[in-house]
Amino acid sequence: MAKIQGSRIHMSIKSVCIFCGSNTGGNPIYAETTRALVRSLAAAGIKIIFGGGKVGLMGVVAEAAIAAKAYVVGITPRRLLEHEVVHKGLSELHVVESMHERKVMMTQLSDAFIVLPGGMGTLDETFEVLTLTQLGVHRKACGLLNVAGFYDRLVGFLDHAVAERFIRAEHRGMVVVESDPQRLLAGLQNWTMPEVSKWMDQKV
Repeated sequence: MAKIQGSRIHMSIKSVCIFCGSNTGGNPIYAETTRALVRSLAAAGIKIIFGGGKVGLMGVVAEAAIAAKAYVVGITPRRLLEHEVVHKGLSELHVVESMHERKVMMTQLSDAFIVLPGGMGTLDETFEVLTLTQLGVHRKACGLLNVAGFYDRLVGFLDHAVAERFIRAEHRGMVVVESDPQRLLAGLQNWTMPEVSKWMDQKV
């Protein structure tokens, strides 16, 4: 939910979707920071939406949410359920037929998005919601939790794309980047929606 005052969006965040890896990565700090994030969301009474997995950082999200007594919603394609990598102890588990349906439901149920370290699927989910914001399809904040500099090169790429005139600086700025979970949540709550067109070469 968001309240518009002038050109500023004041977020009233009741649910956050977490995008993260189905592996835990090579550094224990990824899991440690995931747990800290989930505890912060639980303490704030924020519902957690995620991919429903019981493995990797998704499994860490699930277990940390259950331990913190947070309301946690998993959304999984049926194929992953059949591979038995889905957590069964969640507050809600939605089974859909495709990865696309999963992303649609995640977007519909969430007020904002937080991206933890992950691989191709995590990046796919992230850039889809950012593109929808850029186009004005929805007005929802997205933040990168840049654990141990994991997203430094991705942020550098976005800056390069701005310099090469493929992304407006205002749209680059809509991506909240923090290394601390509580600072990231504060940044999402104070997020500003860019009110510019994505097209730089013509008036639309």
